[in-house]
Amino acid sequence: MHATHTAVLPSGQAPWLERLNTEWHELALRAYMAIVLAHWAEHLLQAFQIYALGWPVPESRGLIGHFFPWVITSETLHYGYALVMLVGLWLLRHGFTEPLERRWWLIALGIQFWHHIEHGLLQLQAITGPFFGRPVPTSIAQLWIPRVELHLIYNTLVFVPMVIAMYYHLFPPATATQPRCTCAWHRAA
Repeated sequence: MHATHTAVLPSGQAPWLERLNTEWHELALRAYMAIVLAHWAEHLLQAFQIYALGWPVPESRGLIGHFFPWVITSETLHYGYALVMLVGLWLLRHGFTEPLERRWWLIALGIQFWHHIEHGLLQLQAITGPFFGRPVPTSIAQLWIPRVELHLIYNTLVFVPMVIAMYYHLFPPATATQPRCTCAWHRAA
């Protein structure tokens, strides 16, 4: 462990968390982005099935749902993904040390926190019964925006600041402090 690494993280930080945000940060970010992009692919395929192929919404289940329809109808799967996203953003935040990259990462974290609350509300309704006088579990924003479109909006609102944060993280300005991880492709001149 290097002294510079210890100085950046809060004292008493778990050793595995420190390593996750230093020597393992690049690999952790790649794995996290693979999960995020796979989820995006599912939602984009679902939108393609609805808008390009003209499939009815209940039959437009993406790739996984096409082969395993019961998985897509489970609120547990959706809540689980929202939780994985939230935990990933939370755990990897210490690796984003420069002000711009950190600000954008925390914006994505805040939006994902709300998205997680919405999925928690849906999960609660799946267990206890629908709210809002609706026949199916309905989130707050879903009172105004249909579910398929709402998920595309939420995923975009989380993804865009995440990508901006990663851009600043991968291409730090010349004035940036010495990186704590190996993520940066190069430093600006």
